[in-house]
Amino acid sequence: MMSNSTDVSQMRQNYADQGLSRASLPDEPFPLFQTWFTQYVELDIFEPNAMVVATATEQGAPSQRTVLMKAYDHDGFVFYTNYGSRKAQQIEENDQVSLIFPWIPLHRQVIVEGTASKVSTAESLKYFLTRPRGSQLGAWSSSQSSVISARSALESKLVEMKNKFKDDDISLPSFWGGYRIKPQRIEFWQGRTHRLHDRFLYTRNEQDAWEISRLSP
Repeated sequence: MMSNSTDVSQMRQNYADQGLSRASLPDEPFPLFQTWFTQYVELDIFEPNAMVVATATEQGAPSQRTVLMKAYDHDGFVFYTNYGSRKAQQIEENDQVSLIFPWIPLHRQVIVEGTASKVSTAESLKYFLTRPRGSQLGAWSSSQSSVISARSALESKLVEMKNKFKDDDISLPSFWGGYRIKPQRIEFWQGRTHRLHDRFLYTRNEQDAWEISRLSP
């Protein structure tokens, strides 16, 4: 076994006893998500919109990575990527996706399970035009998830794209755009003392309404 100078087994924190009650919950999950997200943003933490996206192949082999949420509303949660990336390829095979927002400083996490679909080209373009020019060029320069020989190949491609567009507006790549995750289940996890955490699960039913269950920690 690999030696470890830090005893990981003894790493633990006591959680503040600020609870989450059934009576305080809204009928649908999005107002609570907005409240929690706003509170997390107010902590002035780096990349507060970071979320882990878990995808799987058609055979069920999973992978995950951290991306930035760029929009959310009653229709779901949106992020952008290269449509040739590993995650995009897996979504094309299996549209079942899970997200997690690890808001550790607040002793909270939100887990979203749902289906992924591409946003419209118009929506992707609207967001793309708000990106810094360097990020727009980066989208053109990287064949995301592909094997490259060295970083110099990536930098050479960036120079090529700079020369291609020069002072012109940068167009939306046909291979780049957004995905929206439409949630079927959203779990809100609030840490409590003695590891007796509060967990509430919103599940979308066949009538497109939300049912709420308390889960044991």
